[in-house]
Amino acid sequence: MNTLPWKDPARVAALEGAMARRILVIDGAMGTMLQQYRLDESGYRGERFRDGHDASHGHAHHGHACDLKGNNDLLSITQPDIVRAVHRAYLEAGADLIETNTFNSTTISQADYHLEHLVPELNREGARIARLECDAMTARTPDRLRFVLGVLGPTSRTASISPDVNNPGFRNVTFDELAASYREAAEALVEGGSDVIMVETIFDVLNAKAAIFALEEMFDERGWRVPVMISGTITDLSGRTLSGQTAEAFYTSVAHARPLAIGLNCALGATELRAYVDVLAEVADCAVSAHPNAGLPNAFGEYDESPEQMAATLRDFAAAGLLNLVGGCCGTTPAHIAAIAEAVAAFPPRSARARIADAA
Repeated sequence: MNTLPWKDPARVAALEGAMARRILVIDGAMGTMLQQYRLDESGYRGERFRDGHDASHGHAHHGHACDLKGNNDLLSITQPDIVRAVHRAYLEAGADLIETNTFNSTTISQADYHLEHLVPELNREGARIARLECDAMTARTPDRLRFVLGVLGPTSRTASISPDVNNPGFRNVTFDELAASYREAAEALVEGGSDVIMVETIFDVLNAKAAIFALEEMFDERGWRVPVMISGTITDLSGRTLSGQTAEAFYTSVAHARPLAIGLNCALGATELRAYVDVLAEVADCAVSAHPNAGLPNAFGEYDESPEQMAATLRDFAAAGLLNLVGGCCGTTPAHIAAIAEAVAAFPPRSARARIADAA
């Protein structure tokens, strides 16, 4: 595994070089920022879906009469200027790596909106928009490259756990279905200009294994690879993923992919996440990332931790030598990212035990 050449060796070398010099900053929450635009149903539909069907090619697709509000990934097509503005705000706040607006851009997740046919376009456009903003910012500061993280989200199903408490053997998705869904999304993320593929918010490692399988299959067929980052989710204070793994077990389960970085994101705030990032920093044979929520959600499902509070906690992560990459998840804004970037700037990255692919 991992013996293929890089698709773009110069970009990988530049990313490795930047990671060796300093802690790199990932952006914050896309959803948190989009909520501030207070888009209604017509806002999500844009002109393209205004009449309840896809007007892009002059013919309707069945099912577009359903509500599209809340489908944030669709905004890459219907409101691209808004998505670009969010990316730009995070770049101006100090982000080095921008996540594509593709968290739910798989056929499994888009089935909720009957928009499975849009998956290639959603991923391609999500990557292209992020690429445009990263390149524009790099042009402003040529000594500091910006990189696109092509996001593969967890999907809305789990391969390890039954959704029916009365039938623990039941599964509503198969490994092969997950792999096919991830493969379709990944192909378009790469075509759109992603520098790295990030399998993130992993609550079930079997889903992640399907994503890794799909990526390896894609790389083998294409004859080259791009770096892969993997980020799991500790779902509560039990210290385990939803499918029951500890942080160390999670790492062991995906280490065969030899990722550029392994990390944790979402579910917990930085304070609660510290112990589990400690574990990863101790065992990982690659870079370590963390992009936690802005604290734990309050009674209204909102996140109250201020940029200053979050930055102070993550500064301690950096001072302890735990981090190679750091950013924010739910509830974080450009203000959070700016504070975090400033807080970690004085500290060197975690000791370079990172092991990149043999082809590097």
